[in-house]
Amino acid sequence: MRRQGTVICYGQVILDLADELVDAYADVFSAPPWNEDEETIRQFAVRLQADTRRAGFRTALAQSQAGIDGFATAWVTPAAFPVGRAYGQVAAQLGRDRVKELLTGALEIDELAVRPYARGRGTGRALLTEITADAPDRRAWLLTSRLATDTVATYRRLGWHEVMARPGTETGVIVFLSPEHPGR
Repeated sequence: MRRQGTVICYGQVILDLADELVDAYADVFSAPPWNEDEETIRQFAVRLQADTRRAGFRTALAQSQAGIDGFATAWVTPAAFPVGRAYGQVAAQLGRDRVKELLTGALEIDELAVRPYARGRGTGRALLTEITADAPDRRAWLLTSRLATDTVATYRRLGWHEVMARPGTETGVIVFLSPEHPGR
């Protein structure tokens, strides 16, 4: 399948494509190392509804004749660093001051999903480039599981920089700063 291009969608307009995004999400995250079950995939659909209302929400889509080859979702991390999901692990690893300096007010990449047939063709790179193009002051970040070794290697190869955890605070996630982030 040849990639025809990437586009950015802002706000709730993306909900028109929710079923296709959930299908792509399931295709990517039900496989190892993620192994997400049907309930977790269903929760992505629920989260997407709420996420579209976040400040600065946007989605980058990679599309071809096959449909949606991949997508990325992002928003601006609020000054009051969120709780829930993996935010507690991030805060524990970095500490309040580094979270404030590096992450709050920056573009937070929440999901990056590239279907297996579209991998190795620059799709992930194109999605990350597109979604971070107008990141506030070139500041963008994401996190991934330490167990996702291929994903970790991909982010490093694309020039993303790991934020080292404070001694003794390492958790199951790795925080990466975008190649242009001034705090890298």
